[in-house]
This record gives sequence, structure tokens and C-alpha cells, in this order.
Amino acid sequence: MSVNQAAHSEKLLVKQVIAGNEKAFIKLYDIYKNKIYGYSLKLLKSRVNAEEMLQDVFMKVWQKRETLDEALSFKSFLYTITRNKCFDFLEKAANDEKMKRAIFYQSQKSFVASDKQVIEADFMRIKREAYESLPPKRRTIFKMSREKGMTYDQIGKELGISTSTVKSQMNKALETLRNYFKEHQDVSFTLLLILKIF
Repeated sequence: MSVNQAAHSEKLLVKQVIAGNEKAFIKLYDIYKNKIYGYSLKLLKSRVNAEEMLQDVFMKVWQKRETLDEALSFKSFLYTITRNKCFDFLEKAANDEKMKRAIFYQSQKSFVASDKQVIEADFMRIKREAYESLPPKRRTIFKMSREKGMTYDQIGKELGISTSTVKSQMNKALETLRNYFKEHQDVSFTLLLILKIF
């Protein structure tokens, strides 16, 4: 089957899924299940969580089937859902100590020492690039808070700005950094970025 024929066949399946055809949905699931599982595993570093993510993604597709657009790439749509759900999961894990320890332990087991050196190098490069993407003043405030351990009040007094301004700049800095990491999802060990920085 040519690329054009495959694309046409997929669009037909998506159209059938929109109409509620379960057999068409199962066909799409069979086509993409290994790819979505592999992508989830790359981000989550856990077979159990990747398997659950696979089920969650396709459950969402089925539940939202009437909103699908047959004219758009179903593959891109699937990967976008998977990426967003994985990052939501990781951000939740970063705020839950029990989840964080369990996921980090699983990810640690997935790599040998040489891999970890490469991962750390990637981490430091992305971290440096992320910091440099911040406006100078915002970067200064962020470093004073995270590297020097200064309170917002202390930072405000030293820079001659209000505490609320410091807080606002920190929130914007965190949002910028998180978005930067999401845009660089191809970097191995994304979990390390999320858990170690914030």
C-alpha cells in the first residue's frame, strides 16, 4: 500500500470512528498501540505507567471521537494527546513525594552508568539554554531564589522592587522554563528535568 493509500485508508477509519464504529477504532488502536506505548515509555520510563497511558490516550480518543477532524493527521493528534498527558502526569508526580520516588526509582533502573553521564550532560545543556532564554532581570531573580536560597522579601529589598513583583517574575520564569522543557521533549530522561529543577 502506498503512502497516499495508507493516508486515505486511515482517514476512512477516522471517519468511521467519528460515527461510532468500534471495529474501525480497534483497527486504529492496533496500528498505533506499539508506537504510542513506546513514546510513553520514553517519557515516563515505566512500563506500567506507559501501559496505563496507552489505555488512557485511546480511551480519550473514543470519548472525544465526535470532535475528531478526519482532515487532520490522526498520528499527530495521537502524539499530541500522549505528550500532554505524559507531562501532566510528570508534573503531578513532581508534587507527590510517593509518586516521585517510585517513578524516579524506575527510571534509574533503566540506565547504566555510561547512559547517566550522557543524560547529565544533556540535562546541564538544556538547563543552561533554558536559563539563557529568560530575560536578564527575570533570570537574576530566579537564580537569587533557586541558587542563593533568598526569600522573595530579600530579593525585593536587594533589587529595589516589591515582593509581589518578585513573585510575579518567578511565576513567569517557571512557566517559561517548563514550556522550554516541553518543547525539547526529544531530550532523553525528561523526568530528570522536571524532578531535579523544580
